[in-house]
Amino acid sequence: MPSSTVNGVQLYWELSGAGDPVVLVHGSWGDHFNWAQVAPGLSSSFQVATYDRRGHSRSERLPGQGSIQQDVADLAALIEQLFGGPAHVIGNSFGAAIALKLAAHRPQMFRSLVAHEPPLFALLGEDTEVQPALAAVQERIAAVVPLLQAGQSEAAARRFVETIAFGPGAWDQLPQATRDTFVFNAPTWLDEQQERGWMSLDLKRLSAFSAPALLSFGGESPPFFPLVVQRIWQALPAARQHVFQQAGHVPHLSHPAEYVEVVKQFLASAGG
Repeated sequence: MPSSTVNGVQLYWELSGAGDPVVLVHGSWGDHFNWAQVAPGLSSSFQVATYDRRGHSRSERLPGQGSIQQDVADLAALIEQLFGGPAHVIGNSFGAAIALKLAAHRPQMFRSLVAHEPPLFALLGEDTEVQPALAAVQERIAAVVPLLQAGQSEAAARRFVETIAFGPGAWDQLPQATRDTFVFNAPTWLDEQQERGWMSLDLKRLSAFSAPALLSFGGESPPFFPLVVQRIWQALPAARQHVFQQAGHVPHLSHPAEYVEVVKQFLASAGG
């Protein structure tokens, strides 16, 4: 199983396919298996790298508070180590936030950027349109945090899945391996919630990003995600937008065939 020291931490990674390099960055609670339904389709045309972010599953978990800037530096170092040059970078949720922060600070690492629903809620400021929905989500998040702080990882994971991610009764419908992954990776989500400022993004710096970009959201997602994407698009007016009409926050899991088709078409048009 491939694993190497990247930016001072052991990261597990996998490569498949051949062609221009593509790196997939998973979101919170998960790992490289989040991309299992779309990596084969993408690797028919590209060389695809998936990896477990630091602290997740097979990658090393260092003591102390983690930070999104560590994840950003890890992604840059992994691209350099695996490919020696820029790559197409695809991120979902927290993984999209990582990709966007790297794009703002090291745009030369990118052939193109694909970002789906980054939870960068600080970009919404005092937008009255979404404050009630955001407040409801924050209240649900606040109910998960003390469970994690008390070491009740399974109870926290269940509450997150059923009150934030998927809905009532969803936990018992998940495969056991998926539930085990959520429980094991629970501490990394606590780190994310305890880090101040990770929900922000330097849009002025991002506006210098000139590589092709695709920003997407789900038609079934809460209203604040399209607004976050809109704020980012305002900094990248040349970026394309796409709506996965029947999907929500994780179209690569719920609608993998559509996701592969949309992303492959974009990457083909983005070129090298």
